[in-house]
Amino acid sequence: MNRFSHLIQPDQGQDARDIHLITKEDLAAWVAILPERARVALQASRFTASPGEIAIVPGDKPDEWTVAFGIGKRRTAWDLASAAQKLPEGTYRLTNATPGIGALGWILAHYRFDRFLSAADVTGERILLTTEPALISEQARLAEATALVRDMVNMPAANLGPAELQGHVEALGKEFDAAVTITRGDDLATGYPMIQAVGQAADKSRAPRLIELEWGNPAHPRLAIIGKGVVFDTGGLNIKTGSFMRLMKKDMGGAAHAIALARLVMEARLPVRLHVLVPAVENAIAGNALRPGDILRSRKGISVEIDNTDAEGRLILGDALTKAAESNPELMIDFATLTGAARVALGPDLPALFVNDDTLATEISDAASQVEDPIWRMPLWDGYDDMLKSDIADMVNSAEGGMAGCITAALFLRRFIPEGTPWIHFDTFAWRLSSSAGRPKGGEALGLRASFELLKRRYVRA
Repeated sequence: MNRFSHLIQPDQGQDARDIHLITKEDLAAWVAILPERARVALQASRFTASPGEIAIVPGDKPDEWTVAFGIGKRRTAWDLASAAQKLPEGTYRLTNATPGIGALGWILAHYRFDRFLSAADVTGERILLTTEPALISEQARLAEATALVRDMVNMPAANLGPAELQGHVEALGKEFDAAVTITRGDDLATGYPMIQAVGQAADKSRAPRLIELEWGNPAHPRLAIIGKGVVFDTGGLNIKTGSFMRLMKKDMGGAAHAIALARLVMEARLPVRLHVLVPAVENAIAGNALRPGDILRSRKGISVEIDNTDAEGRLILGDALTKAAESNPELMIDFATLTGAARVALGPDLPALFVNDDTLATEISDAASQVEDPIWRMPLWDGYDDMLKSDIADMVNSAEGGMAGCITAALFLRRFIPEGTPWIHFDTFAWRLSSSAGRPKGGEALGLRASFELLKRRYVRA
């Protein structure tokens, strides 16, 4: 059941407070037509219609009031989030606009991660009425998928390990009548050696596994969605410092995105044969941990010399991508919190996008713009492929020197993609460093809505 769907409701003439969306350019003309009492109140409040600014406009009776809310010239998905956070609980309608994409922001202004708080936020709900009933279910589903990513990424590693990731996928399988397959522990040795090697130092209760879900008509085009599921990353024997390890509960953010996107695909009943793969591991430290200098033979047969045990995500993805490719998918999409280099290049809010097909890159960039889910394409620069050379194996897992780190990581993954198979790779941060309206500090879905919009455009037929 969607926990947010009731926050946007069809406008059937219910009692509601009016919200007037006002730009700086329209302010003078709007104020001029107001009753004198309202004009005086606005002047006293020094309302300037700056984006996010709010003012209560009194009516003729003591209990009558409406809302003036400042917005910019260009409407955004997050305009209404600010209003929803600032207004008292109750029911509202827009007088001079429809919510549109802003409904998502209104809904997500209600998101809280309060599972571990002794006294949870008990702020009441704000209901928004709309004359666009078709908008309600889609925006509620997008909000629910976003909240799912946030919840999973925010969860402490002690509460979300490989078994819990498996539980999330199994719950999806039960809900949508999808087949779920688990390959776990020692059973990984022959088919998925890199997944096993990365996760083998973890406690047996947190044993590594490959989690797979298949759904849809086998006659439909195959779509593979893969998510990096490192539930906690110590860095292995190349151990991270404390400050870099602090947020490593979020290193399963790719898996959270993959699971949330799978939910959206199945809810929309897109005509695809969906294959979801989540390699789930804990990169722990023990006597049997993967060592620098070890050589692994991947599922694809490529030998990989371990230059750095903290470059583990690409290893588990390599085996998962290989498995996904064996079914000849029409499209492969993977999500991973893969490199710090992507954050240095683009910061926390822009996922680095790598695509091996220019037309596909244009399609997803257009989709991202349409739904205001910003992404930035980075190059699969062939000239850097030599940085992955090894003297004693087919390649290393981490290029020496750290230059072009997100590019060389993507080039590593490309070795496991069949020639000619369209592939999208997101190197996403999955975290927000500061709070703004509808977007609290903590786990975040970055690239999720862009991906779903792309899939709708590809597979929903008019």
